[in-house]
Order: sequence, then structure tokens, then C-alpha cells
Amino acid sequence: MILPVILSGGAGTRLWPLSRELYPKQLLPLVGERTMLQDTVLRLDGIAELEDAVVVCNEEHRFMVAEQLRAINKIPSAIILEPIGRNTAPAVAVAAMQAMRDGKDPILLVLPADHVIKNKDVFQKIVSAGSRLVKDHLVTFGVVPDLPETGYGYIKSGIGLEDGGFEVERFVEKPDLATAESYLADGNYLWNSGMFMFRASLYLHQLEKFNPEMIDACRNAFTSITADLDFFRLEKESFSACPKDSIDYAVMEKTDMAAVIPLDAGWSDVGSWSSLWEANEQDAKGNVVQGDVFIDDSEGCLVHAESRLVATVGLKDHVVVETADAVLV
Repeated sequence: MILPVILSGGAGTRLWPLSRELYPKQLLPLVGERTMLQDTVLRLDGIAELEDAVVVCNEEHRFMVAEQLRAINKIPSAIILEPIGRNTAPAVAVAAMQAMRDGKDPILLVLPADHVIKNKDVFQKIVSAGSRLVKDHLVTFGVVPDLPETGYGYIKSGIGLEDGGFEVERFVEKPDLATAESYLADGNYLWNSGMFMFRASLYLHQLEKFNPEMIDACRNAFTSITADLDFFRLEKESFSACPKDSIDYAVMEKTDMAAVIPLDAGWSDVGSWSSLWEANEQDAKGNVVQGDVFIDDSEGCLVHAESRLVATVGLKDHVVVETADAVLV
């Protein structure tokens, strides 16, 4: 059994004014007609032995998350509400506890809700490969780089494993340009995607080994979890006491069980205006146009209009974003 865990707690404020704290990018249709959350869930259709997802989000987004999933006829097995953000390691810990409530121990497929993956078939093949490595490994997906990106962390692949995987030799922080160029030339470095696959029990075991304070706080919060309509609300005081850390720092960089599978499927985390431009279809002059827009003698631009006509004349490589209450140029 594969249980998707969809992490939908981010604020996405780097794309202001489109993405706001109360209306973050995963809940917006930034690439196509569906929201990024909807695309993340629909991308899983066709994976064998797939269970209904567990979604982790914050209190403020709960009704939007539930409604967007209902709109595509996807009902999650649980929507867990975080009273306060504590990064990805605690979020996945409580999702793993939820997954094991009935004595099961499913494979967790951990996915941020705000990524673009253009090639669904390739992605699903990599997930299938990952499902065969989880017996002895905590698996992450490393994106095959096509440029010396300084905005991502990297993973250096080590000894080869079955199904196209590798042992993780090391995780490295976001590099400067010269270092990123050396990683690209080396050929053994992958972008850290923030997507993971592992048995629920193995993740909790490794988290307890390396961060017992975190897992104790998560257990306390989960023990006192309360049902509220379609939602499961974590106990605020206990969860607020939980250390704040990512899966990478809390577990993956410390364990000797980390494995990475290269992923080349048109991935983007859409974390900047340039990546949003790249993720969308461009016209003959390299412009991305969304909404009521008139463009003349402009090239390489991203122009987004929500509430009124936006016109550009003679612009090159600009971002123009108009919303009801703000304009960004």
C-alpha cells in the first residue's frame, strides 16, 4: 500500500502579490486551470495500490483544501491541521502516526503540494522504483539538474542500488555559482526536491533515534488529536513545543539508510518568478500571458492580470503582476 502524504502548509510569499499567507501558491492555478494542490493529487492517478491521501495543512487553509479536493472528486483519508508550522519533519511524523492508527504500516509518498511535474508517466515509474527500495531505505527523489542552480540544495549520489537508485553520499547546502557549475560538471549531484518515500514505521524509528524530543512532542500532540468535521486537529500546546526542522536536517542527513533516485520529469518548485515563467507555455516571443492582457513589442515577459486590463509596450524580461489590491513590476 502506498499512502500519499500531501504537505500543504507553506505560505509561498516569494510570489507576492499572487501568493499570500492566507492564499498560498499551492491553492492557486499558477500553471494551467487546476490549482497546484489539485494537480499534485491528480498526478497520482494510475499508481498501483494507492490509498486515499493524508493532507497536512494549517487551520486557515482547511476549508479551501477540502473544497479543492472535493471539486476533483478526491476525498482524503484525513486532513490533519497544524496549529502552528513546525516544518516538514513533524508534519510527516504526525501523518505517519495517523497512517499506523489501525495497525497498518504503509509506504508513505511525501509530496509538497506546490510542485510542478510535467511528465506524469516518468514520475510514476520513479515512484514504482522507490516502492521497491523502501524495505531497507529512506528514499528521496533527486532532480537531474540542467543548469548550475544556486537556489536548491544538492544531493551527491554514491554507490549504485537496484531499480536505478543510489546510496546518498551526502547532502549539500545551496551553493554559490562556481560550486554549482562544478556539481553540474561532476554528474553525480542532483537537486534536492523535498519529495520522499519510506515506510511509516521506519521513518518514525529513525526520527526517534536522531530527534527524540521532536517525536515525543509529536506523540503528545497526536495522542490528544480531536476530530472536527472532516478534519483532525492536533493539540496546540504540545505541537507548539515541538522543535522546528525539515526532514532533511532531522533525519535524512543523519541516517545511514538514505537512498536517492534520479528524477528527470520536468520538475519545478515554482519558487520564483523565473521558475513560474519557465513552467508555463510561452508565445513566439517568450511571453507568458495570464488574464486580460495586451502585449505589444515585448519579449521574455510574464504578465498576469486578475481584475483589469494590463497592457505592456516595449518591455523585455519583465514581470508584471496585477491583483485587485496590488501591482508588481
